[in-house]
Amino acid sequence: MTDTYARTTTSAWRNWAGNVTARPARTASPASVDELVQTLRRASEDGLKVKPVGTGHSFTATAATDGLLIRPDLLTGIREIDRKAMTVTVEAGTPLKRLNTALAREGLSLTNMGDVMEQTVAGATSTGTHGTGRDSASISAQIRALELVTADGTVLACSEKENPDIFAVARIGLGALGVITAITFAVEPVFLLTAREQPMVFDQVTTDFDQLVAENEHFEFYWFPHTGNCNTKRNNRSAGPAAPPGKVSGWIEDELLSNGIFQVACSLGRAVPAAIPSIAKLSSRALSARTYTDIPYKVFTSPRRVRFVEMEYALPREAAVDALRELKAMVDRSPLRISFPVEVRTAPADDIALSTASGRESAYIAVHLYKGTPYQAYFTAVERIMTAHGGRPHWGKVNTRDAAYLAGVYPRFGEFTAVRDRLDPDRLFGNDYLRRVLGD
Repeated sequence: MTDTYARTTTSAWRNWAGNVTARPARTASPASVDELVQTLRRASEDGLKVKPVGTGHSFTATAATDGLLIRPDLLTGIREIDRKAMTVTVEAGTPLKRLNTALAREGLSLTNMGDVMEQTVAGATSTGTHGTGRDSASISAQIRALELVTADGTVLACSEKENPDIFAVARIGLGALGVITAITFAVEPVFLLTAREQPMVFDQVTTDFDQLVAENEHFEFYWFPHTGNCNTKRNNRSAGPAAPPGKVSGWIEDELLSNGIFQVACSLGRAVPAAIPSIAKLSSRALSARTYTDIPYKVFTSPRRVRFVEMEYALPREAAVDALRELKAMVDRSPLRISFPVEVRTAPADDIALSTASGRESAYIAVHLYKGTPYQAYFTAVERIMTAHGGRPHWGKVNTRDAAYLAGVYPRFGEFTAVRDRLDPDRLFGNDYLRRVLGD
C-alpha cells in the first residue's frame, strides 16, 4: 500500500455550523500533488465522486460527498515569495491565519480580506469569500495564478498568460473544476489601518450610506433587528503610529461582549424568543465607540466563537438601501425574533465569472441566526427581498437558488459551465449542491 492510500480513512464529516453533514466512503489527505493525482485516478477507477474540503466554514453542501473527500491538511505552507513581482505562492490547504501571520513577519500583507481567517486559502477563494472595500475587492480578486489538478489528473498552471480561459473562471470555482493545489496572491508592503467603530442610528446610516462608502476605504455596519441601532466600522490606511486596542479593553470588546456575553444572549434568546427584542436593545447599546490602529489582518479580522447559520446576498450597490429598508420593515411587522445583527458590506466590480461582484459594484447584506435556531422562515423572507433586486447568493452561504435563476443574474454563467464541461465532463467533482446551482 502506498503512502497515499495509507492516509485514506473513512469518517463522517460535519461543517463548522453543524447544518451540513456527510458520510464519505473515503477521506484522503495527500501530501503532494503527485499523491493527489494518484488519489483522483483511484477514485475515478472506483466510480467515486470527489470533493475537496477546507475547514467547513461554508454553510452550503458545496463540499459534501458520499464518495472521496479530499482534505488538504498536508498541502500547507508558503512555496515562494517573489518580492520583484510582489506575489506569494501558497499551498492550497494553508489557513488564512497562518498566511497572514507569515506575511506579516516578512513585512507583507494582502490588500483586503474577510473578517474570519480560519478558512484554508483554497476554500475561502473557491466560494468567493470577501471583506468590504471601496476600491479593493475579494480575496479571489487578489489571485495572480493558481495550480489546478483536473479530473483526468492533469496539473494545470493557470494565470492571465497560461490557460487564461480557465483562470478567468477558476478563481471562484466552487470545487467544480478540479482540486486547487496552490494559489499565487498579489501582496504589498505591510501597512497600517486605523479602525473607527461608532454606533449610529439606522436612518442615518442608510441616508448617508453612499457618502460613508465614498469617504472610507473600507466601510461596513451592523444593524440590530428589533431596534433602530447600528454599529459602524470605518477602516482607512494610516501613517501611524500603531495603536492597537489595550489588552483589557480589547478583551472586553472582542471576547467578553462580542463572544462571551453574546453567546449567553443568543442561548437565552433561543430558549425564550419573546426576550429577543429586549436583548437586542441592550446588545446594540453595549458596544461603545473606539479607535485603534494596527496591521491589516488584526483590523480586518475578528474572533467568531458564537456559531451561527448565514445567508448573504450581493445586490447592485444602488439597490442596497431600498433592500435594507424592506428587510427592516419585514422584520418589524412579522412575528420573527432575530437575535443576530444584519451585516452590510460593499465591493467594487471585478472580472471573475462567478464572483458575486462580477461586472457590477455591489453591496452585501448578510443575515444570521444562532446555531440550532430554525432559520427557514426568516431566510425565505429575506431571500424573497434579495432576489427581487437581482441578488446573487454567496456560494458558501444558505440559499435556495438554482441554475436557471443564477444564469439570469450572472452574464458569464455560460462561460463557467463551458469550462466545467471541458474539464470535468463526467462530473467527477459533482454533488447535489453543484447540480442545483450549476445544472447537470
